[in-house]
Amino acid sequence: MISFSITHFEYLLKATYWTIILSLVAFAGGGILGFIIALMRTSRSAALRTIASLYIQIMQGIPLMVVLIIVYFGIAIAGYDMSAILAAGISFGVYSAAFLGEIWRGCIESVPKTQWEASECLGFNRFEQLQKVILPQAIRISIPPTVGFMVQIIKNTSLASVIGFVELSRASQIVNNSTFQPFLVYTIAAVIYFCVCYPLSALSKHYERKLNVSNR
Repeated sequence: MISFSITHFEYLLKATYWTIILSLVAFAGGGILGFIIALMRTSRSAALRTIASLYIQIMQGIPLMVVLIIVYFGIAIAGYDMSAILAAGISFGVYSAAFLGEIWRGCIESVPKTQWEASECLGFNRFEQLQKVILPQAIRISIPPTVGFMVQIIKNTSLASVIGFVELSRASQIVNNSTFQPFLVYTIAAVIYFCVCYPLSALSKHYERKLNVSNR
């Protein structure tokens, strides 16, 4: 039986690196698409609102693991060879966009209507209203829930192992299969997850308290 060694620990740290990379890719892609969805959801066009709402309902109603399998194997069936990291990034991006879009839609709509009315009285068009008045306030409100959702993205990266992507959870399983020390291996993995997620959770709580104080 092979004992847990520094080599195994380094392997877990390397997998942690890829976990973080996938999380950043997912948040970047999901953030761009989610922002567009949030604008569509708050648009004056009924058609745009309906399309965005339908997208959100579909993506929130499908498990992330199913999305991963559809993207990875579906594209392969279509004749395209896609790497696991790219398939995982796309899957996490389109999935995260539905949740980020809804979070940011709520933040935009939480800005008092008087702000819209006041900016309209100043002669601002819709774009100027969003750019100069509404979005700066909505961004401030959105920081706590957005940071909190980032923590969920990091933990959900464990599902990417279903398509062969080796992140921290999958790496822990591989190390455990060679050392047969599950308590030690998964405890170390849990500590690493905590070290990555806790600063984000603390940051989210900090901004939430700061926002509440500012509102009072």
